[in-house]
Amino acid sequence: MNPFLSSVLPIALAEIGDKTQLLTLFLATRFPRKYAIIAGMLCATLLNHMVSAWFGIEVARFFTPQLMGWVVGCSFLFVGLWLLKPDKEEGPDTRFMRYGPFIATLILFFLAEVGDKTQIATILLAAQYRDLTAVVLGSTVGLLLANVPVIFLGNWLMVRLPFKGIRLGACIMFCLLGIFTLIQTWLS
Repeated sequence: MNPFLSSVLPIALAEIGDKTQLLTLFLATRFPRKYAIIAGMLCATLLNHMVSAWFGIEVARFFTPQLMGWVVGCSFLFVGLWLLKPDKEEGPDTRFMRYGPFIATLILFFLAEVGDKTQIATILLAAQYRDLTAVVLGSTVGLLLANVPVIFLGNWLMVRLPFKGIRLGACIMFCLLGIFTLIQTWLS
């Protein structure tokens, strides 16, 4: 499978209804400069996912390919099931709002991504594919695909999207990735 394409869709689906998507809605209602929010989100995501993917690749070096396949496959199943649990709405730290839309988004988005489902998924994807560039670009594109529409269509989308169905779809996708990885590992 192509590491870029294999990173885009799962990350985009995992991001829908996530706390960072709620943060995106919050930022879009506070700042009129939408492109500054997108730029901050892009920079924060690239930085966070680059570190995450690097970490995933480095950890994968210490495991045999067989063991890494089992770890990644089981972890995909875990993330898939974790997606069924909706994130709790936490209010963003508003002290960063005074720095404007780019800096506020950069800081808040980076912090919100730490330990988030999409960060864990990026680590796992990088560990599986061992392709830093493709996974970082794919996971960043996936995250932006889920969040940029919220910046422009926020309230309208939040009322109309079936979050439970989307979370279920993301769960199924990650579980299928896990099962596919486990079968591939077992057969090798």
